[in-house]
Amino acid sequence: MVTPQDKPLKKMKFVSSAETEPSSTTTISEDSKSGRGMSTMPRVVKRKLQKIKPVVEYNKRGKGCGPAHTEMQSYIGVLACSRVPLVDKKWAEIPNDIKEQIWEAVDMAFVVGQGGKTSVLSSAAKKWKDFKSTLTRHYILPYIKEREKLSQPPEIREKLEYNHRLSRKGYAGLEDQLEETMPGVEIDRSTLWKKARQDKHGNIPDPKVAEKAKLIDELQKQVAEGSLSLSSSNDVLTLALGPEHPGRVRGVGAGISPRRFFNLPRPQRIKFADQLKESVRIVLQEETKKMEARTKQLVEAEREHLLSQLSYLIPNFDPSMLKLKTSPCQNQGLQQSPKNPMSDKASCSGAEGRSLHLEDDTARNGEQQEETGNEVVDYSNVEVPSSLQSLCGYVETTLKPQGKIMTFNIEKEVFGADRSTFVLHEDITQFAGMEEIGATVVAVYMRCLYDLLREANMCSMVGFIDPAQVSANAGSLTDRSRIVASRLQKTDGEQIFMMPYNPGRHWVLLIVRAKRETVYFMDPLPGNRVVDEEGKNIVNSALKIYNSHIGRPGRKAPIWKTLPGTPKQPSSVECGYYVMRFMRDIIMDPSLEFEKKFAKGKDQAPYPQAAIDEVRKEWAEFVCLHMD
Repeated sequence: MVTPQDKPLKKMKFVSSAETEPSSTTTISEDSKSGRGMSTMPRVVKRKLQKIKPVVEYNKRGKGCGPAHTEMQSYIGVLACSRVPLVDKKWAEIPNDIKEQIWEAVDMAFVVGQGGKTSVLSSAAKKWKDFKSTLTRHYILPYIKEREKLSQPPEIREKLEYNHRLSRKGYAGLEDQLEETMPGVEIDRSTLWKKARQDKHGNIPDPKVAEKAKLIDELQKQVAEGSLSLSSSNDVLTLALGPEHPGRVRGVGAGISPRRFFNLPRPQRIKFADQLKESVRIVLQEETKKMEARTKQLVEAEREHLLSQLSYLIPNFDPSMLKLKTSPCQNQGLQQSPKNPMSDKASCSGAEGRSLHLEDDTARNGEQQEETGNEVVDYSNVEVPSSLQSLCGYVETTLKPQGKIMTFNIEKEVFGADRSTFVLHEDITQFAGMEEIGATVVAVYMRCLYDLLREANMCSMVGFIDPAQVSANAGSLTDRSRIVASRLQKTDGEQIFMMPYNPGRHWVLLIVRAKRETVYFMDPLPGNRVVDEEGKNIVNSALKIYNSHIGRPGRKAPIWKTLPGTPKQPSSVECGYYVMRFMRDIIMDPSLEFEKKFAKGKDQAPYPQAAIDEVRKEWAEFVCLHMD
């Protein structure tokens, strides 16, 4: 057993300010120290005259520890009690010149280190308040009975439920001591809290404290056995004593906040104006949905009324007679509009020409197809990938005869919010015939590409923006800008976001790199193409919102770059397929050097048909894999 006389003495490091060389550090033992000395601490004054300054040490949490720190705290207490007037009610009312005198005196006597002026004056403020409280409690209260304003003096320690038995060394000094006496043992704050309330024999006199210490031992045992799991601020001491008080942490000493100790994220402050705008936006959005639903009900009721009147007036009336006779390109949006909200927002139609694999068969068998109605079409002779042939067969044998649709649930991770959509049999047959495609087809392929990103661990490098929510006729420019901004706010460093965009009858690809405030433009149509003004305004506004969100002033205008090496479509209907292929080419390069890849040359040759068929094959396989 080690007696108090046999304990190794802690030594202080001193630096002589009269010497300039780094090797002027001296170690002096304090084994001649007896008692606390006079309250004026003449030994500190003596060292100041000798220009020798003890070095204050700090532990891993930034708390001061060791004998130099303990002595500095005592010296700060002497200065606070002797130099600061007691008549002032608040520390903030103390003149700044007195605070400067305290700091200069401490700075001349000690090498304060990382604590600095702020920690010294904070300690002086606490000791000054404690000194006033002690004077009030011992020399004023016992003699004053009638003065009501002094009937509730500050007796903080008497109100505490679990008082510690630490002296000036505090929790930091206790932790430093335990690390020497308990080497190799992890000392958490629950152990510090318990040790701080033990007497010199290791006992806890207070029954309430002893009960909590016993509970701490039981919880620590459960953690060691693996039957209890802890996380962040929900540690052993929190389970034993209850939640932490705001602004401080028990068992570690003053000056350490919960956010700093538990490494909690800084709370985001939201301005009242922003909260009001968001509330108004939500209300308007809900009212718009109600109006759309009501309008749809009125239109449907009017249609049913019209059909009933026509059926009454015209014998053997067929409602299909009212269907508009339009081209397949135009029909893409009109047929899906009442059913699929993702298709009618971004229906793509190219220029006047068309290039269809099934064009000859359609022209040759046009009247025959109208007569046969729901007869099964033979796709075996059509030049399409085998998976797409199988899907077309499923369309003819199941979807069309039974009037079914294929439903897809696109997870939140893909576009930032959960989204349900469905693929109609028209989508599949038009996709098989290389006709114009809508936002549904593009969005489903982006969901397919997300699986490739996940397999390559690239989800933090590449993100997607829903084409159905940002293309033409998808809402106001402000709403679409906010949708893009909400995706950019989730960016991680150099992450890029791919945004297929349809300004009306044509697909292009925008690649947004928010951190660099740069947008890349890929247009598959030949010629010197320019960015659609509305699409440009949407992204520019989104980048402004993003800069405001991260507190960055940003550029006057984002940088827009047209990639001249973009492959060009051979006719007027392949733009959607080319945009899908662009996205695939970009994510298949882990280095994401698409700017170099598509920067060479001017107008590039079209993709080989095999490259487009590869996209169609992957789309069909994904649809087959996820269909009911």
